[in-house]
Amino acid sequence: MDATRAFKETIQAYLMEMATYDTNFAERYADPKKNINDCVTYILNQVQESGCNGFEDDEIYGMAVHYYQEEDIEVNKSVDYLHVVVNHVVELTDEEKAEARREAMAQYQRDCYNRIANRKKPTAKRERTAQVQPMLFNF
Repeated sequence: MDATRAFKETIQAYLMEMATYDTNFAERYADPKKNINDCVTYILNQVQESGCNGFEDDEIYGMAVHYYQEEDIEVNKSVDYLHVVVNHVVELTDEEKAEARREAMAQYQRDCYNRIANRKKPTAKRERTAQVQPMLFNF
Protein backbone atom coordinates (compact mmCIF):
# COMPACT_ATOMS: atom_id res chain seq x y z
CA MET A 1 0.00 0.00 0.00
CA ASP A 2 1.51 3.29 -1.09
CA ALA A 3 -0.65 5.59 1.00
CA THR A 4 1.44 8.13 2.78
CA ARG A 5 2.95 6.87 5.98
CA ALA A 6 1.56 9.86 7.88
CA PHE A 7 -1.99 9.04 6.76
CA LYS A 8 -1.65 5.43 7.87
CA GLU A 9 -0.10 6.43 11.19
CA THR A 10 -2.85 8.99 11.82
CA ILE A 11 -5.60 6.45 11.20
CA GLN A 12 -3.83 3.83 13.30
CA ALA A 13 -3.32 6.25 16.21
CA TYR A 14 -7.02 7.15 16.17
CA LEU A 15 -8.08 3.50 16.13
CA MET A 16 -5.68 2.56 18.94
CA GLU A 17 -6.98 5.43 21.07
CA MET A 18 -10.56 4.39 20.40
CA ALA A 19 -9.73 0.80 21.36
CA THR A 20 -8.39 1.98 24.73
CA TYR A 21 -11.72 3.45 25.84
CA ASP A 22 -14.20 1.26 23.90
CA THR A 23 -13.90 -2.43 24.86
CA ASN A 24 -16.33 -3.56 22.16
CA PHE A 25 -14.27 -1.85 19.50
CA ALA A 26 -11.05 -3.21 21.05
CA GLU A 27 -12.27 -6.75 20.35
CA ARG A 28 -12.97 -5.88 16.70
CA TYR A 29 -9.68 -4.03 16.38
CA ALA A 30 -7.81 -7.12 17.60
CA ASP A 31 -9.37 -9.33 14.88
CA PRO A 32 -6.43 -11.10 13.14
CA LYS A 33 -8.29 -11.00 9.80
CA LYS A 34 -8.14 -7.19 9.81
CA ASN A 35 -5.07 -4.99 9.35
CA ILE A 36 -4.21 -1.33 8.89
CA ASN A 37 -3.08 -1.73 5.27
CA ASP A 38 -6.44 -3.19 4.22
CA CYS A 39 -8.18 -0.52 6.28
CA VAL A 40 -6.36 2.25 4.41
CA THR A 41 -7.06 0.53 1.07
CA TYR A 42 -10.75 0.35 2.00
CA ILE A 43 -10.79 4.06 2.87
CA LEU A 44 -9.03 5.07 -0.35
CA ASN A 45 -11.44 3.02 -2.44
CA GLN A 46 -14.41 4.60 -0.65
CA VAL A 47 -12.98 8.07 -1.28
CA GLN A 48 -12.37 7.29 -4.94
CA GLU A 49 -15.87 5.88 -5.44
CA SER A 50 -17.42 8.99 -3.88
CA GLY A 51 -15.84 11.30 -6.44
CA CYS A 52 -15.15 13.91 -3.73
CA ASN A 53 -11.74 15.50 -3.25
CA GLY A 54 -11.95 16.42 0.41
CA PHE A 55 -13.37 14.91 3.58
CA GLU A 56 -13.72 15.89 7.20
CA ASP A 57 -11.51 13.97 9.62
CA ASP A 58 -14.56 12.38 11.24
CA GLU A 59 -15.73 11.00 7.89
CA ILE A 60 -12.40 9.27 7.30
CA TYR A 61 -12.22 7.99 10.88
CA GLY A 62 -15.78 6.71 10.49
CA MET A 63 -14.73 4.70 7.42
CA ALA A 64 -11.84 3.22 9.38
CA VAL A 65 -14.10 2.23 12.28
CA HIS A 66 -16.63 0.79 9.82
CA TYR A 67 -13.91 -1.38 8.26
CA TYR A 68 -13.12 -2.94 11.65
CA GLN A 69 -16.75 -3.29 12.76
CA GLU A 70 -18.00 -5.14 9.69
CA GLU A 71 -17.29 -8.87 9.62
CA ASP A 72 -17.30 -9.31 5.84
CA ILE A 73 -16.25 -6.11 4.15
CA GLU A 74 -14.94 -5.87 0.60
CA VAL A 75 -11.58 -4.11 0.50
CA ASN A 76 -11.19 -4.05 -3.33
CA LYS A 77 -7.96 -3.36 -5.12
CA SER A 78 -5.05 -1.27 -3.97
CA VAL A 79 -5.20 2.36 -5.08
CA ASP A 80 -1.62 3.46 -5.74
CA TYR A 81 -2.18 6.61 -7.73
CA LEU A 82 -4.09 8.70 -5.20
CA HIS A 83 -2.32 11.50 -3.38
CA VAL A 84 -3.18 11.52 0.31
CA VAL A 85 -2.90 14.73 2.33
CA VAL A 86 -3.05 14.90 6.11
CA ASN A 87 -3.83 18.14 7.88
CA HIS A 88 -1.12 18.12 10.49
CA VAL A 89 2.61 18.69 10.62
CA VAL A 90 4.65 15.65 9.72
CA GLU A 91 7.91 15.32 11.62
CA LEU A 92 10.71 13.80 9.57
CA THR A 93 13.45 11.68 11.06
CA ASP A 94 17.07 12.81 10.74
CA GLU A 95 17.61 10.14 8.07
CA GLU A 96 14.58 11.36 6.08
CA LYS A 97 15.81 14.95 6.32
CA ALA A 98 19.27 13.94 5.12
CA GLU A 99 17.78 11.97 2.20
CA ALA A 100 15.55 14.90 1.23
CA ARG A 101 18.57 17.20 1.32
CA ARG A 102 20.59 14.83 -0.89
CA GLU A 103 17.74 14.61 -3.38
CA ALA A 104 17.33 18.40 -3.43
CA MET A 105 21.06 18.93 -3.98
CA ALA A 106 21.13 16.37 -6.80
CA GLN A 107 18.12 18.03 -8.46
CA TYR A 108 19.72 21.46 -8.11
CA GLN A 109 22.95 20.18 -9.70
CA ARG A 110 20.99 18.63 -12.60
CA ASP A 111 19.11 21.90 -13.12
CA CYS A 112 22.35 23.91 -13.14
CA TYR A 113 24.00 21.50 -15.56
CA ASN A 114 20.99 21.61 -17.90
CA ARG A 115 20.93 25.40 -17.77
CA ILE A 116 24.62 25.56 -18.72
CA ALA A 117 24.30 22.87 -21.40
CA ASN A 118 21.33 24.59 -23.02
CA ARG A 119 22.86 28.04 -22.98
CA LYS A 120 23.34 29.54 -26.44
CA LYS A 121 26.96 29.60 -27.45
CA PRO A 122 28.17 33.09 -28.23
CA THR A 123 28.78 33.76 -31.89
CA ALA A 124 32.08 35.23 -32.98
CA LYS A 125 31.84 38.98 -33.13
CA ARG A 126 33.10 40.67 -36.25
CA GLU A 127 35.56 43.37 -35.59
CA ARG A 128 34.58 46.61 -37.09
CA THR A 129 37.22 48.26 -39.11
CA ALA A 130 37.25 51.95 -39.13
CA GLN A 131 36.24 53.13 -42.54
CA VAL A 132 38.02 56.10 -43.86
CA GLN A 133 35.63 58.39 -45.56
CA PRO A 134 36.91 60.66 -48.23
CA MET A 135 36.76 64.31 -47.39
CA LEU A 136 35.71 66.90 -49.83
CA PHE A 137 37.63 69.66 -48.23
CA ASN A 138 41.21 69.53 -47.00
CA PHE A 139 42.15 71.93 -44.33
